[in-house]
Amino acid sequence: MGYIITGMALKNLFSKPVTKRYPHEPIVYTERTRGHVYNDMEKCIICSICEKACPAGALGVDKEARTWTIDRFSCVQCGACVRSCPPKAQSLIMKPEYAPVATKMTSEVFTKPEDSLED
Repeated sequence: MGYIITGMALKNLFSKPVTKRYPHEPIVYTERTRGHVYNDMEKCIICSICEKACPAGALGVDKEARTWTIDRFSCVQCGACVRSCPPKAQSLIMKPEYAPVATKMTSEVFTKPEDSLED
């Protein structure tokens, strides 16, 4: 038994590491990385179709306040909101990197700029 463990230890000692040395080596996102939902509020028409399409109920749209809200803790990054975004707007995309780390369970609120009145 001791010979097996010694052999494994020597093998691991002289082989290449399996893990990456993050943050010293940058993360390479593959083509299929889901990442996180991003809304370009300049293009958003505040139609609330994405809110209705979200199976997790993570999105909220307030037409009067002109805000778009996402609860990142509820979002499952399925992409249903991105697929449902109307071709006229195409403001929702899946960014291939992960969302910044959150320390509190709060929703992110984005407001449509006043100078881009398109609805």
